[in-house]
Amino acid sequence: MSGSGRAGVGVVGAGVISTQYLENLTSFPDLDVRFVADIDEARAAAQAEKHGVHGHGSVEQLLADPDIEIVVNLTLPKSHVDIALQALAAGKHVWSEKPIALDRASGSRLMEAAHAAGLRVAAAPDTFLGAGLQSARRLLESGGVGAPLTALTLFQSPGPESWHPNPDFLFQEGAGPLFDVGPYYITTLVQLFGPVSRVTAVASKAKPFRTIGSGDRAGEQFEVTVPSQVSALYEFQGGQTAQSIFSFDSKLGRSLVEVTGVEGTLIVPDPNTFKGDLVVYHGPEDVETIASVGVTTTRGTGVAELAQAIRAGRPERASGELAFHVLDIMESTIDSATNGVPVDIATTVTVAPTLDKGWDPRARTLIA
Repeated sequence: MSGSGRAGVGVVGAGVISTQYLENLTSFPDLDVRFVADIDEARAAAQAEKHGVHGHGSVEQLLADPDIEIVVNLTLPKSHVDIALQALAAGKHVWSEKPIALDRASGSRLMEAAHAAGLRVAAAPDTFLGAGLQSARRLLESGGVGAPLTALTLFQSPGPESWHPNPDFLFQEGAGPLFDVGPYYITTLVQLFGPVSRVTAVASKAKPFRTIGSGDRAGEQFEVTVPSQVSALYEFQGGQTAQSIFSFDSKLGRSLVEVTGVEGTLIVPDPNTFKGDLVVYHGPEDVETIASVGVTTTRGTGVAELAQAIRAGRPERASGELAFHVLDIMESTIDSATNGVPVDIATTVTVAPTLDKGWDPRARTLIA
């Protein structure tokens, strides 16, 4: 593998999310997207042709390409660790969609394999690299609402089965509202407050079965095997607290991240996006809107940042350690809800510095 110049990239998984990834990855000049692989090789070929990628075929073919340095793993959650371990064994760095693993044991195995091989595992979400959340973090760090004390996060929806053509996996192990959407909110909280130290939670399941509402399988029922509503109280090492709701049971769709400090309250942009203005309440009638500053490229932005970090020999921001801490928080949330007791979080993470305001993944920094 080359140790300089643009980073060669291979994408594993040609499903729905791969379109947004490929649109971005092929636009970043520091990346050279060389291959798309999928168990359905025809689907891989179609996505490769659509996005101007020369190579397509099987995972084995992708891993055999010596010029691919980073494997972007967009498979189903249950396959994340297996594909990542194959990539590491082939000498590749890994970018994984969230969650990085389904449980602590497999996540630990993955991180240990990466460390042993001297390779990197990074993971989504990378939304916190966008203008909205970077600007929110800068405002908090500058004292814009005084010392931050508490946060409230809400994600409420009726669930994705009405629009997703194959929603089964979103209601099974490795998903549900906590594991599917929770990483955006929990990663944001860790970016703003630092590592979580303890969680107390409750969870429930509204219906044992759901019905697909669109696509070729419309009308088909599938089983719900994980909680569809989770409520949690998170305590942070820095002394702050956050209350969070993750729900696929609400007919009222709602997203909120609200941080209250000694001097004011900040409404943070949607953590599932890369942009959005900040709204600061200095008082009931004293409301300020602040435009966010930074990048608004979407999913895959973290792959460009990872490539630059590899070349510079510095830690990447959307690190595997961050993703593993978030995984530990989510699994501990379910443990607390299941056993009815608070759970201490065993892991920790060092939060990387904010991005420079002028950083742009569409600017060339790596010269071939």
